[in-house]
Amino acid sequence: MPEIVNGGIVIVGGGQAAASMAAKLRAEGYDGALTIIGEEPVAPYQRPPLSKAYLLGEMPLERLTLRAPAYWAEQNVTLRLGEPALRIDPAARVVHTAKAGIRYDQLALCTGADPKRLPAALGGDLGNVFTIRTLADIEALQPQMAAGKRLVVIGGGYIGLEAAAVARKLGLDVVLVQASERILRRVACRETADAVRALHQAQGVTIREGTGLRTLRGEGVVDSVELVDGTVLPADLVVVGIGVTPSVRLAEEAGLVLGDGIVTDAQGRTSDPHIWSAGDCAEIDLHGARMRLESVGNAIDMGELVARNMLGAAETYQPKPWFWSDMFASKLQIAGWNGGYTRVIAKDVDGESFWYFREDHLIAVDALDAPRAYMVGKRLIEAGSDVTPVEIEAAADLKSLMRR
Repeated sequence: MPEIVNGGIVIVGGGQAAASMAAKLRAEGYDGALTIIGEEPVAPYQRPPLSKAYLLGEMPLERLTLRAPAYWAEQNVTLRLGEPALRIDPAARVVHTAKAGIRYDQLALCTGADPKRLPAALGGDLGNVFTIRTLADIEALQPQMAAGKRLVVIGGGYIGLEAAAVARKLGLDVVLVQASERILRRVACRETADAVRALHQAQGVTIREGTGLRTLRGEGVVDSVELVDGTVLPADLVVVGIGVTPSVRLAEEAGLVLGDGIVTDAQGRTSDPHIWSAGDCAEIDLHGARMRLESVGNAIDMGELVARNMLGAAETYQPKPWFWSDMFASKLQIAGWNGGYTRVIAKDVDGESFWYFREDHLIAVDALDAPRAYMVGKRLIEAGSDVTPVEIEAAADLKSLMRR
C-alpha cells in the first residue's frame, strides 16, 4: 500500500490557477508544506500560447513555462508531476495517487477543463484528428502542420479560429466548419463575428457556417470530412475545437456539490470546508449568474484570492473578466462579460471596437486592433461607469470618455 505523506496545503492541477495560488501562498508568508499534484509530466505552463505563438513555432518551451525551473525548489514547493490524483478521501483528508497518499490540511482543486472530443462513431478515433489543450497535444499536432496540407477545423470558437490562423500562416489549405449560423455565436456579437470572419477570409481561410459534421472518413487515418449538407472536404488532418467540459471527476467522487463546475462560495470554498477550487473548473457568481470563467485572468485572480482566504483573509471574489485572442497579425481584446446584452455599438476609432450594453449599462467591449478602446472600455466597466450609448456613439476621442 502506498505510504501516507504530509502535503500541507495541497493543490491538484498544474495550470495557471495552481501556479498563481502557490506563488501567492508563499508571498503572503505561508511557510508550511506546499504540494502541487500535476497530471502532466511538466511544471506549470501557459495554455493560451499553445494555439497561437507556440503552435506557430514563435515561442520556445522555456518561455511557455510560468516560472523558472529553480523557482519551485527555492520556494520549497513539492511538485509531484506526471502523478495524477486518483481519488480524494475527504474524511481522512488524503489525496491518493498511484505512488502515495498525500495528507492535506487544506486542498485546492484547480483541475481545469478537458477538450470535447468527437465520438468514435463519427470518426473521432482516426489518426491525425487533434484537440488543443495540452503541451502533448501540440507536440502531436506540430509535425503535421506542413505547407500544402489540407486542414479542416471543426468549430468556430476562439481555439478553432486561432488554429486556422496559425495553419494559414504555415501555408496549409484551411476550411473551418461551424455548425451554427455563425462563428463565435456563444461568446461574441454578430458584429465581432463579422469582423473576425472578414479577417480570416482575407487570409484565405474558407469558412462554412450553418452546416455541421456528419462524419470523418478514412482507413485508420482521416482523409476526408463529410458535412451534414453532403459536402465532402478532403483532409490530411482535422483539429476539433468544439469546447471543453470542466474536469470534475475527483470532486464528484468526493461528494462535492457540482453545477456547471465545482460549486464555490464567494470566497472560493467548496461544499467541503477544507476544500477550495479555482480556475476553469470552478463555478462562481458573476453579477448574479452562476458560471465558469475560462480565462487566464480568472485563473490568476481567483487562484490568488483562494490563497489569501486559505490564510484567513475572508475576501469576496469580484471577477473582472478580460480575455484576448491572436489571429494572424491582429489582436482581439475583450473586457467585461457580455451576457444578456441588448445593444451593440460599433466604433471604428483607432481600430474596430464593439461596445455591449444591457439596457443603458456598459457591460463589455470587444476591441480588434484597438488597444485604446480596450483600455478605456476596461476602465469604464471596472469603475461601474454610467457612460451612455449616445456618448459612445458620439465620441471621436475615446479617451475623452475617461474625463466626463
